[in-house]
Amino acid sequence: MMKYEQLAKDILENIGGKENVNSVVHCVTRLRFKLKDEAKANTEVLKNMEGIITVMKSGGQYQVVIGNHVPDVFKAVVNVGGFEANTPIAEDVQEEKQSIFNKFIDMISGIFAPTLGVLAATGMIKGFNALFVALGWYTNTTGTYHILNAVGDSLFYFFPIFLGYTSMKKFGGNIFIGMAIGAALVYPTLAGLNNGDPLYTLFAGTIFESPIHITFLGIPVILMSYSSSVIPIILATYVGAKFEKWLTKVIPDVVKNFLVPFITLLVIVPITFIIIGPIATWLGMLLGQGTLWIYDLSPVITGIVVGGLWQVFVMFGLHWGLVPIAINNISVHGSDFILAFNSATSLATAGVVLGVLVVTKQKKYKTLSIPAFISAVFGVSEPALYGITLPLKRPFIITLITSAIGGGIMGVMGTKAYMMGGLGIFGLPTKISPTGGLDLGFWGGVIAMVSNLIVGFTLTYFFGIDKKKEKEEQDKKEKAENVKENTSDSSISTANEVIFSPLKGKVEKLSDIDDAAFSSGLLGEGVAITPTEGKLVSPENGTVSAVFPTKHAIGVTTDSGAEILMHIGMDTVQLGGKFFSTDIKQGDRVEKGQLLIEFDIEKIKEAGYPIVTPVVVTNHDQYKEITPAGEQTIDFGGKIMSLHV
Repeated sequence: MMKYEQLAKDILENIGGKENVNSVVHCVTRLRFKLKDEAKANTEVLKNMEGIITVMKSGGQYQVVIGNHVPDVFKAVVNVGGFEANTPIAEDVQEEKQSIFNKFIDMISGIFAPTLGVLAATGMIKGFNALFVALGWYTNTTGTYHILNAVGDSLFYFFPIFLGYTSMKKFGGNIFIGMAIGAALVYPTLAGLNNGDPLYTLFAGTIFESPIHITFLGIPVILMSYSSSVIPIILATYVGAKFEKWLTKVIPDVVKNFLVPFITLLVIVPITFIIIGPIATWLGMLLGQGTLWIYDLSPVITGIVVGGLWQVFVMFGLHWGLVPIAINNISVHGSDFILAFNSATSLATAGVVLGVLVVTKQKKYKTLSIPAFISAVFGVSEPALYGITLPLKRPFIITLITSAIGGGIMGVMGTKAYMMGGLGIFGLPTKISPTGGLDLGFWGGVIAMVSNLIVGFTLTYFFGIDKKKEKEEQDKKEKAENVKENTSDSSISTANEVIFSPLKGKVEKLSDIDDAAFSSGLLGEGVAITPTEGKLVSPENGTVSAVFPTKHAIGVTTDSGAEILMHIGMDTVQLGGKFFSTDIKQGDRVEKGQLLIEFDIEKIKEAGYPIVTPVVVTNHDQYKEITPAGEQTIDFGGKIMSLHV
């Protein structure tokens, strides 16, 4: 009963089929495919497809931008493509041709993207918990504080376990082995062994000086804190996946099921504690110090650059290269400037989109602006970026300028992020210092967001739209529509018409049914009927324009030109034609009241599908008004709507 099954099928068909897919993950708004051959993808078809905002190619990925409901579309794609049972692994000729940078971006996005939703959620909880303490609503000694703090820390503290899953999946190994390696890294008893006098000290007198408290088979083990760490588990699972694959080839099938994970864990976990972990931790420390050095050179310039270019990074998927650095900074130093300086960009986008809404005369952009504005306020800027600012060009440039200003403000006021958290306005709690209180850095974040919203709107209002060019385009469009109207074939022109009921049952408002495509009017205007008898008849004299192979839906074009779509039930396409029967074919001539389809209401309900049936006029844009008859119950042939040209 997937709402986006057809969209998923269309996407897979136009990227060259599921056999052309090496891997697929998703982030906040995009499906990120690794394709064997991008030349097989019909990019222009996908860009113009209903439900897709745009298509991007970056970082070795074929990115289909969906919007806020991308998790649901991703589930549909995985289900339709059968990827759950046979997870594709990106190991092919195409992979060999990628640059090292593209491989890195693909690896990082594949590892971190699945965690971002929960990472943001837990960070928001931790941030709001700190905010409520700062506001004096409760203290940090109450049970409420400790429980919310536990929820807030749950993912980030045990991050190696979660990354053990995603990274092992990305590298093609056993995901549970990856999780076990991550769990060993944060095993609490080992942390307690780091107390007391050391047995001896390694690398004394160097920056790598390390006290040794325990050994493994006589080999010294440098105990470090791996909670919230990123680099150690990624390197460990990479090595573990390679080792596991080798073991799978050499161990007999009869004992492979338990012997492969047994040997993998027995070898990789000690190696991680002895070699991989310490080296990775030192690399993380050096990376943190390097980014801190850049920040210390000039926080203002750093803020301007990060804030001003963030939308460009997002556009090409390059921001994934900065995500692990930001997470590492929080783990090593307790704070990060990258997440802080880009956080006001979505508010700049919101301001710009609001300006477009007020200034533009084009219906397309006015319609897109409202949902894009709401998404941007809450941190998701891709719908605005690909649907409005980039196509209009000037608003995109204004977004970059405004975001640079916001980044500079935060640089001046020392704004930092102290935890992972929400996007947009929900990112504010992440800027509350763990020491308590709303300091200058927090207010810098507030000022940057407010100023970005105001400046973005103001600049767009005065400079964002080329009104002369917009008027010329509008005139061209109207002229083309007039030509089309005057030269249209009279044999298929529409006329005033009454549409009669193809069903017997209860009439409902189309907007009340639980299906966004129909209730929003995207597929046409009309009514919905919950049938009480399993028969569907022709609503008028006309020709059958379409019969779905699953027999659950049929289209009829009336003699007066109305195109009527009748869709029996919701998601009933998944029944595959079961409980439906018809002898009608596309192109058949039908008369009003003629039986088109028979269906078993009770069995459809027992299968778990709603039986409510939309009856819509798909060419509704050719009518000035479509008026429902207002009846609450209807019989076959009863009047359900009037069409006015």
